[in-house]
Amino acid sequence: MELVAWVAAALVFSSFFMKTIVPLRTVAIASNLVFIGYALMGLYYGIFSKVFPILVLHVSLLPLNFLRLREVNATIQSVREVVDHHHSLDFLIPYMTRVSASSGQVLFHKGDEANHIYLLRQGAVSIVEYGKTLVDGDMFGEVGVFSEHRRRTSTAVCAEDCVLFSITGDKVVELFYQEPRFGIFIVRALSGYLSSNAGIQEPLPTQTVAA
Repeated sequence: MELVAWVAAALVFSSFFMKTIVPLRTVAIASNLVFIGYALMGLYYGIFSKVFPILVLHVSLLPLNFLRLREVNATIQSVREVVDHHHSLDFLIPYMTRVSASSGQVLFHKGDEANHIYLLRQGAVSIVEYGKTLVDGDMFGEVGVFSEHRRRTSTAVCAEDCVLFSITGDKVVELFYQEPRFGIFIVRALSGYLSSNAGIQEPLPTQTVAA
């Protein structure tokens, strides 16, 4: 019984050296199981009343650690899916505001304050300085929002009647930390933009331009 107690203590001690969540939760689960076994051994040795609080504590912590480990693994999986595949950005729509724009309408000029990111759902938008036309499903404006001075680096004009969804720069920064899929998208979009400027061709999750 004493050996089991030392093993459980060693697992708890080792958990303090874990730098990432998955190993930490895994070791915590192992320590919970060993401590539960240790407490149950008290029945055999006639000291169960003394170790009962240990049993209650680790029986309570075990499902919590399982839950947190499952949440972390689900987050990791969603991030891997975004990295490996082209995924729709429709999950952002609940955080966005619907905007209708007419053909020829300027969404923003080069040098304007970059305070919104746009997701195009219908129509076409021309990025003047780059000679590019964006279509349904493309997001644009993220480069300006994350730039040092938060200024637009190009002009966006509706090439036809458009339906867009917009999100404020402040909300974008918040989602960057809260929503892993969005964070990965932004990182890939910005790295893709930098690569294209350096002459390196990389596939992007959606068409992105400096805006």
